[in-house]
Amino acid sequence: MTINTALILCAGYGKRLNPLTLKKPKPLLNLNDETLLENTINIIKNLGINKIKINTFYLKQQIRDYIRKNNFEINIDIIDDGEKILNTGGGIYNMICSSKEENFLVFNPDTIWNTGYLECIQEMKNFYLSKNIESILLVVNKNLSFDQSLQGDFNLSKNKLKKNQINEFIFTGCQIISKKLFRTIKNKSFSILELWNFLINNQKLFGYESKNKFYHVTNLEIYQRLLENK
Repeated sequence: MTINTALILCAGYGKRLNPLTLKKPKPLLNLNDETLLENTINIIKNLGINKIKINTFYLKQQIRDYIRKNNFEINIDIIDDGEKILNTGGGIYNMICSSKEENFLVFNPDTIWNTGYLECIQEMKNFYLSKNIESILLVVNKNLSFDQSLQGDFNLSKNKLKKNQINEFIFTGCQIISKKLFRTIKNKSFSILELWNFLINNQKLFGYESKNKFYHVTNLEIYQRLLENK
């Protein structure tokens, strides 16, 4: 058993980066001489993944044109959310329904990925496959975040994630998920948080810790600071 397909979430409006995202989708913003989307595609290629699926909704034609004009030397399939945006969970579910694969790496292009992540993502993948689990999230201690205003999402203990009043770990934007987890889903549009909360309540949401400095395009202020910091 292995993982051959990665998903990239590109359907969102990116409202926290207005006015930049009024005419350009967030994944096509530039940082360090490449778009956020190209940065994400590159980390996936470096992981040895064979196929990529990208979901689109907002300003979707720009993303289609961008993929068409650039030769990324990897099989990329674009899956539209449809007439209504499907949210994070619905977008993932819509993409995996178009695949015969059972397990998927999922990336948010908001994070600035680099080769320092390769080892911990590979280790997370090995843990996921060896334990035969349904979901695992790459997390980082909030002390390593460039954006110190970010609150923690989870606490991590023995590779299990839970939520408390004070949480020390941030979701990096990389996860591995099984198609089996969606077997009871009835709504087309829903947040991935619904699945995470279900798994936490059943003590089945796993986490893997990254030790990398965490750079994330949270909003316009942080994006501008990242541009100055490059």
